[in-house]
Amino acid sequence: MSKLFVGSLSWNTTESDLEQAFSRFGQITEAKVITDRNTGRSRGFGFVTFEDADASKAAIEEMDGTQLDGRTIKVDVAHQRRRDSRDGGGGGGYGGRGGRGGGDRGDNRW
Repeated sequence: MSKLFVGSLSWNTTESDLEQAFSRFGQITEAKVITDRNTGRSRGFGFVTFEDADASKAAIEEMDGTQLDGRTIKVDVAHQRRRDSRDGGGGGGYGGRGGRGGGDRGDNRW
């Protein structure tokens, strides 16, 4: 399987629209428009997963920089997002904000 990132989507583009636009390149296992958790509104990007890597290469070559729902879209290989303390993947609570007493405020209240 091969997953593509599709950026600069119109707020009106649905998962069905995304699947329809990319289905001519090959078998799609998933077409997903990413939405805001609170509002349910599109965040302006999504992902298309193809069964075959050759289909995804063809889709990148032909779809990157083209118009979809009135917007010029960006299509590229999706890279797995690094998990860190800013996106909920952190652990112990000492990361990201200065740790034990070394924070931005300059106080050492331990």
